[in-house]
This record gives sequence, C-alpha cells and structure tokens, in this order.
Amino acid sequence: MSSQLQCLLTANYLELPEHVQEEVYYAYFDLVYGTVYYRVKDHQATEDIIQEAFLMVVLKKPTFDNEISLRAWLRTVSRNMAITYLRKNRKHDNSVDTDCALQEIAATAWPEDSVEGCVETKLLEEAISSYLHHIKPEYRMLLEYRWKQGLSYKEIADRMGLCENLVRQRLFRTREGIRKMLNTEWEEQKPDASI
Repeated sequence: MSSQLQCLLTANYLELPEHVQEEVYYAYFDLVYGTVYYRVKDHQATEDIIQEAFLMVVLKKPTFDNEISLRAWLRTVSRNMAITYLRKNRKHDNSVDTDCALQEIAATAWPEDSVEGCVETKLLEEAISSYLHHIKPEYRMLLEYRWKQGLSYKEIADRMGLCENLVRQRLFRTREGIRKMLNTEWEEQKPDASI
C-alpha cells in the first residue's frame, strides 16, 4: 500500500498538512478510479462518486489492524457508492448493460418495495448462483476477483499469472455465457401471451 494511504490507517486525516491531505486523496483516487469508472462509464460521475466516497471514508473510518483490511474497505465503500449512484440514475433507463446486470442484481425494473421485484430479484440471484457452479473454477475465480473484490484486470492477471487481455477475454466470455443461459431459461418461462 502506498505511504499516502497508510496515513488513513495511522493518522487523523483532518489533522494532516494540506499537501499530505492532497497526496492521500490522489492515492485513494488512483486506488478506486478503475473500479468506479468500470461501473458508471462516465469520467465526471466517477470523479463525483470518488469525492463523495472519500468524504465518507474520512468521516466514518473504522479502525483497522492492517493495510489489507483498509484497502478492501476503501474499495467496498467506493463500489457501493457507485452502485447507489447507478440505482438513483437508472430509474428511467430500461436498457440493461450485461456488466451491470451481474454487478447489480438488486436493481430491477420493479419498485424497490414491490413483492414482484423482490421475487424476481431472488430468482435471478438463484439462477446466476446455480450457473456459477457449472462454470470452470478458474472462470468462477475471475468473477470473484472482479466483482466481489473489485480488482482491476491487471491485479487479476498478476494474481492468476495471466496476461491482461486473456483476463478480459475470459471475463467477457463468462458474462456472455451466463447472459445466454439466463435469456434461454427466462424466455422459456415467459407465459404465452396468446392464452
């Protein structure tokens, strides 16, 4: 972890000199930019989300025993802020990006408090979980690293000893395979309109 992020672990951010505060912010920005941008696909929105997430980090940071826990928490806060942003801003957007469908299972076309939405979300979660058990373990690990841990393609490639392009290609194929399985299953379950 960079020495700047180490300051978040050991010091009170608000008591740091201004130039150190700036360095800490940019270290945080560099850490989470890829994760947030990948979800929202908009540079300006990404910057806004990161600023808001950073304020939350500074004001509500729990104590951590080690750098790994802090880093994971920083990514989680940023990822959750991005998901919240998408939920708020996709109310009127009926098109669903494949990546967002996998990342934001809970964001459905139903109102949040509707029974239909809850049931459909639960069914979708169960279907995706069952498909994950049928894919190769290395593909399942790719999905775990990418969406649950929020790692970049480079970080995944380093961990798995692969090149970045191969990681991108395998993730794309895995997402497309799951999407096709979902489309097939859900098309078969649609009620016949002629009845």
